[in-house]
Amino acid sequence: MVQGGARLLGELPVHGAKNSSLPILAASLLSGGETVLYNCPRLTDVDAAVEILQVLGCTVRREEDALVIDSSRAAHTEIPEKLMHEMRSSIVFLGAMLARLSRARLSFPGGCELGPRPIDLHIASLKRLGVQITEEYGCIDCRTEGRLQGTKITLSFPSVGATENILLASVLAQGETVIHNAAQEPEIVDLANYLTACGARIRDAGKSTLVVEGVERLHSAEYTVMPDRIAATTYLCGAAVTGGEILLTSAHSGDMESVLPVFEQAGCRLETEPGRIHLIGPRRLTAVKELRTMPYPGFPTDAQAPIMAMLARAEGTSVFVENIFESRYKHVGELCRMGADIHTEGKVAVVRGVEKLYGASVEATDLRGGAALVVAALAADGITRIGSVGHIDRGYEAIEDAFSVLGGSVRRIRE
Repeated sequence: MVQGGARLLGELPVHGAKNSSLPILAASLLSGGETVLYNCPRLTDVDAAVEILQVLGCTVRREEDALVIDSSRAAHTEIPEKLMHEMRSSIVFLGAMLARLSRARLSFPGGCELGPRPIDLHIASLKRLGVQITEEYGCIDCRTEGRLQGTKITLSFPSVGATENILLASVLAQGETVIHNAAQEPEIVDLANYLTACGARIRDAGKSTLVVEGVERLHSAEYTVMPDRIAATTYLCGAAVTGGEILLTSAHSGDMESVLPVFEQAGCRLETEPGRIHLIGPRRLTAVKELRTMPYPGFPTDAQAPIMAMLARAEGTSVFVENIFESRYKHVGELCRMGADIHTEGKVAVVRGVEKLYGASVEATDLRGGAALVVAALAADGITRIGSVGHIDRGYEAIEDAFSVLGGSVRRIRE
């Protein structure tokens, strides 16, 4: 329940990145020892990843903001269908299981319905490393004979998930693996940094060509997860759309270079320094001519929905072009229920800014779309009731508390 109209003001720390925590949790399987993972956020997707680790034989306990994972007794090689369906990124366990256990059986992953996200790239890449894969009845059965073999892999698209799976599989492979057209996201760099802390040999993470020199074994490590750049973007959207002022701490502005200029173009004042982002919103935002989602370092698809909600109240017309996922405009209908003027056709969404949004009963359709509804509700007249908030909990740590700290009237009710 969100009572709109309050100007958000204050300071807020950014929690650890969801899209970094999940592959690092999968990678903890490789050490064969104890991993202490700091700044690991309390998210339902993290809970699902922990449950997968426990099914595989790991022990996991939380100590304040850290997760302690002992993978020394991991031995099971099958992930139950129920857990695979809880989140699409569960497929990232595949590479780690094959490198550590030489066998993996799992079903095709679930998660937010954003259109086709085929795992063909994952499967083709793992086959090149020497994995034998059988697909039947919605399941994939994978096994290896001895160590995987390093090779050269060229991805047809810089897929984050495929790059992560190749990394996880190849760090214990024999010889050198070269990934061409690798994903360059900061979360890939974070995963590589964790693996390096465990003894892996990885060069040029964050560049288009990434090189892995396989080692025989990894060891235990302590590691701190990077801040969540999409959560940071969402909090900035909330402050900007309400004409507020926010200081984000534990934030990496360098990871947000494709997003922060959007706020400046919309009329916000921005100041950045190491670990801090300060934003002052204008009385009314200005439309941004065109935003095209692209692989990093382009504008991130995960930021599209909350920024669209922010620009729904801007003066003028903004145009979005979604180039990553086919079904990523599901939040548009719900924003329109609140008075937004948005029209979509294929990949394009035209947002004509309105002077006012109005409270309504709406449903979160996916993770980022749900966050967008919270952003819109903060600026709307009246009360907005947002249902299906389980989607939001997958990627935001108690979003109602975060915005309440800034002066927003946001509370969770259970029915």
